[in-house]
Amino acid sequence: QVQLVESGGGAVQTGDSLRLSCAASGRTFRGYTVGWFRQAPGKEREFVAAFRWNGGATAYGDSMKGRCTVSRDNAENMVNLQMNNLKPEDTAIYYCAAGARIIISSMSMARAYDYWGQGTQVTVSS
Repeated sequence: QVQLVESGGGAVQTGDSLRLSCAASGRTFRGYTVGWFRQAPGKEREFVAAFRWNGGATAYGDSMKGRCTVSRDNAENMVNLQMNNLKPEDTAIYYCAAGARIIISSMSMARAYDYWGQGTQVTVSS
């Protein structure tokens, strides 16, 4: 069992930056893929980015490509999502997820992940 806790959300203005963090409680992310997804009111959950611990592969969704970077922290139990040039359409609840044995081609698929955090709200005002 992997417990995930997101942090770093908040209310910002257009053009601002935020860094979200996903921490694993009681274990490291070694051997796992950690993904970030978001869900806005009335919309489906959307893939944002993912980091594969083994080998360091990354993947990005179209919605924030070029404006976000996913990376591991020096601590082996944390993955960060740096988001820049935020827009009102980025307003959503952001979730981190983790899964083992996720192949690279499945990193963007929510169903590939076994564990999910509770989410952190990001609100971007114009």
